[in-house]
Amino acid sequence: MSETAGSRLLPLQFAALSLAWGSSFLFMKVGLDGLSPLQIVTARMVLGAFTLVTITSVLRVSLPRSARAWGHIGVVSLLLCVLPFSLFAWAGQHISSGLSSIYNATTPLMTLLVTAAALRTERPHRGQVAGLALGLLGVLLVLAPWQLTEKPTAGSVAGQLACLAATASYGAAFVYLRRHVSPLGLPAAAVATVQVGLGAAALLVTVPFLDAQPVSLTPTVIASMVGLGAFGTGAAYIWNTNLVAGWGATAASSVTYLTPVVGVALGAVVLGEIVTWNQPVGATLVIAGIVLSRR
Repeated sequence: MSETAGSRLLPLQFAALSLAWGSSFLFMKVGLDGLSPLQIVTARMVLGAFTLVTITSVLRVSLPRSARAWGHIGVVSLLLCVLPFSLFAWAGQHISSGLSSIYNATTPLMTLLVTAAALRTERPHRGQVAGLALGLLGVLLVLAPWQLTEKPTAGSVAGQLACLAATASYGAAFVYLRRHVSPLGLPAAAVATVQVGLGAAALLVTVPFLDAQPVSLTPTVIASMVGLGAFGTGAAYIWNTNLVAGWGATAASSVTYLTPVVGVALGAVVLGEIVTWNQPVGATLVIAGIVLSRR
């Protein structure tokens, strides 16, 4: 494919990536009708790994050979895939898919927070501090602490905190990736394939012993897992890599702004989830905080 033809496909890939990541929370919610959270994560990782292995094989992308690289990518797999995917799937039992997608949008802010704490040489500038403060205000608004005394919300609060823990794990993963994996100069597709593949292998070995919940594979559940794994975890990594290469990291990362919009819209339209006023307002503050922190 020529460079011009490839460039013309980037807007389509951007739209597909927004839909893929935004719909992931809907797919997890639907998957809970027949699978446990750990079973959902296992299906997601296995199908994602299969998709990535297929794509990298067709493109003839070489995988890293050093044990050091595989070890570092294994840590990234835990922090960027296994742990946050499990937390979001568990949270789906207690909160709406749209709310999960809003919390997912805090990932850039969590990354900034972890970077400031872990990389002492990279102190945040005023714009980043202001953006972080504005974003955290948005998180507080979405969390809606004034509702805690109105009705029993222990499950809801736990679910929302699980989402924040997941985005903190994403932040830690990105910092680790930058410090230990990026200097190796490996192709992004190769890193993604090993990352998802290692997580899938670990889950396949351990989950059967950790989770004995009966599986109910209805057509809807199966379709959701295929969408979540092949679409939202496999192909999405390749699209994201292409966008970063073609548009640059800053422009490509603007997909973060559309993910909660897609997630909330799908939850409301497909699942009939109720959206309260504080959720879109809080999400707007989070996105504004991200924009401010990147100036």
